[in-house]
Parts: sequence; C-alpha cells; structure tokens
Amino acid sequence: MEYQQLGNSELNISRIGFGCMSLKPGQSNISILLEKAVAGGINLFDTADLYDKGLNEESVGKALKPFRNRVILATKVGNQWREDGSGWDWNPRKSYILQAVEASLTRLQTNYIDLYQLHGGTINDPIDETIEAFELLKSQGKIRAYGISSIRPNVIREYVDRSGISSVMMQASLLDRRPFEEAASLLREHRIGILARGTVAGGLLTGKTATSYLGHNAGEVDKAAQQIKFLSNEQRSPAQTAIRYILQQEGISAAIVGIRTEEHLADALQALNSPQLSENELQQLNGCVEAKVYGENR
Repeated sequence: MEYQQLGNSELNISRIGFGCMSLKPGQSNISILLEKAVAGGINLFDTADLYDKGLNEESVGKALKPFRNRVILATKVGNQWREDGSGWDWNPRKSYILQAVEASLTRLQTNYIDLYQLHGGTINDPIDETIEAFELLKSQGKIRAYGISSIRPNVIREYVDRSGISSVMMQASLLDRRPFEEAASLLREHRIGILARGTVAGGLLTGKTATSYLGHNAGEVDKAAQQIKFLSNEQRSPAQTAIRYILQQEGISAAIVGIRTEEHLADALQALNSPQLSENELQQLNGCVEAKVYGENR
C-alpha cells in the first residue's frame, strides 16, 4: 500500500480509501470486510452521518474499534434528517455542526474524528459560521482536520481563501474530469489534498450498460469504457485501470473506492500493485472522450 500526507494536515492516508457508503444495513460481513481492509493496508475509511440515518457510522465504528489507533476515520456533516424521516435538509450552521459531531462521535465509538467534512455546500451558505464550527472542534481536539465534499469551483475557492481545510472530496473519473478544469491546480498550490470518489463512474467504465452520464451520451460513455477495457490486461483489470487513471492525475491524494464485497476489496487493493499507465496510455484515455467543464452550478 502507498501512503501520502493529506494536504496540510498531519494525516498520513492510504492512497486507496474505503468508501463505506456501499455497505448495506444488516450486511453480515462488515466487520470481516473492514478487518481485511486494515490487514491489506487501507487506513482511510469514509462515511457520513447521512448514510442510512447514522447506521453506517454505527457499523463502521463498531467494526473499526479494535483498530482505532491504526485507522483514519472520516465522516461528514451538513445534511439534517427531518424528525419524521421523510428526507433531509441542508444545514451548514455552526450550532447544528456542533450538535451533529457529538452524535457522530457516539456512533463511531471514538472521542475524536480524524477528518470531518462538510457534506456539500453552496455559495449562499454562511461560510464563515461553518468555518468557525470546524475551527472550534479542531481546537477542542474533537477533530484532527477538516475539509469539504464539493464539486463547485466557486465554493471550493471560498474555502481555500477563508479556511484551513486540508482536503476536498470531489467526483473524478475518465468521464468526469471537471475537477481538473481549475480546482486541482488551485488546491495543489495551497497544499490541499483531493479525495476522489466515483472513479469507475458508477460501473459505467467497468462493464455496466452504457447510458448518458454528465453530458456524455451513451455512445461516448461506451467509447470510454471500451478504451479502458483495451488498456487493461491480466495485470490490470478495467476497474484498476480506471482507478489508476485518477491516481495519476494532478493533486489526487487518494481514491475513495466503494467496497461492498471481498471481490471489490481485492480489486481495490490490487489497483496500487497494478502497472502504472504510461504517458501514451494516459493520452489515449484523455483523447477518447471530451473533458466537460462546470456549467451553472459553479
């Protein structure tokens, strides 16, 4: 396993992170799966209070409790479930964050969170108030570092200018190169790491039936998937090729891979042991489908 310092933080993270959202409530092998991930060298586990109304945090916290001093626990805040359970509302207020962190700490069975992330964000948020909450929690020792999960360049720029964020989680894949339009270079300049999610584009790059995706039509999606397949071999599966492609991009600290089965875990662990993509292979991938840019939701 390869490890890298996450941005300006003191967190040394595995370059493959375990995306816990893929775990399902009541799944019987969660503890075994997470234990095998730790044994394989993964130390970054990402969840959120939103997932399964907190049950995901509970499962992850219980499974990782024996390994707490060896792992980096990352969770998210900002989406507040309604009392009737009908859905959630966006709430980046300081008062809510300070309340929500206590519930996450309890569910995760820990007295500190390694990486606490704002689970979204808009340019109309009370950004200074949100930052105050994270800085207070950091000073109290309840979190070690904080970041945001956002794909919006204008929002990211505000946090870069006004906060001490260590990371930004962004969707990134061959079919979604929007982070590399401008955000990646800005974040690298300020020593802020990128955690990439969605590296296989929901399976569209690894065999799922092609359909339209983020402005790409089904034909373009299929072309990208076929190019991934063409550059894969016995030493590097299509999923590993897709993950490798992102890990070799500017400013990427880690790929957060959705893992639900032992097969998914084995594929993710092997990605870093698979051959790197050559410059020629990277160019072939870049040339097979147009890179889109952000539109109205910047």
